[in-house]
Amino acid sequence: MQQLLNFFFKNRTTVLFLILFLVAFTITTQSHDYHKSKLLNSSNQISGSIHGVFSSIGNYFNLKQENTLLLEENNWLKSQVFNSIIKIIDTLEFEKKFKLTPTLVNKNSYQYLENYITLDIGENDGVKEDFGVITSKGIVGIIDQTSSKYARVLSILNTKSKINAKIKQSNHFGTLGWDGINHNIVQLNDIQDLAEIAIGDTIVTSGFSYTFPENIPIGTVESYKLNDTKDLYVVNVRLFNDMTNLRHVHVINNLDIDELQTLNPANE
Repeated sequence: MQQLLNFFFKNRTTVLFLILFLVAFTITTQSHDYHKSKLLNSSNQISGSIHGVFSSIGNYFNLKQENTLLLEENNWLKSQVFNSIIKIIDTLEFEKKFKLTPTLVNKNSYQYLENYITLDIGENDGVKEDFGVITSKGIVGIIDQTSSKYARVLSILNTKSKINAKIKQSNHFGTLGWDGINHNIVQLNDIQDLAEIAIGDTIVTSGFSYTFPENIPIGTVESYKLNDTKDLYVVNVRLFNDMTNLRHVHVINNLDIDELQTLNPANE
């Protein structure tokens, strides 16, 4: 207490000046509308700035929730696209119905010959083997094992992976695999030598399997050459997906898969 009194005594001139200044400032702002208006405007600007700062902080902590909402909305939009796919074969018209479930990648490998991806979703969420996995850019792989809470995906960067795919421009189809060399490049094999191919052509899913709907993007033609027997093309495909940087994915469930597999058990 004594130190506080000593401080005021030593700085009594400064303290007196500040008191008189505040009194004069208060009288001036209260008696003049112009000054009062300026003061209010300044106060509003300061309070607005402070509110903006706290709003930004709140938005930052809500990013996870916002990302979840965006992922669900994106998932719904994709479902609408896939569920509108209708094929007409001769006079028979049928519709494949697909359900998409958003989830996150728990673990991802890409540096081996046989790479796998673990998802934060499993049997408790209705996930089964042979369900497809995609991102907003293209395919990721096919689920080959499940537990109650997790699922393992056979990545397209796995030398055991075989997926039906086609050249979008010409509809020539083949089998998509990986030679284990470059994690940005996969191979579309068994394309007939009569097929017209051009660098930059788009490679998509063929729709000939029950796993993926038709025309899901895969990548573009990087290069191509005839195989050893000179009757089929091997096409190098540059992936749309960066397989080294996966986070948000969608699991695809063909709702008619059990019935279709019963009718065609040998279909892959």
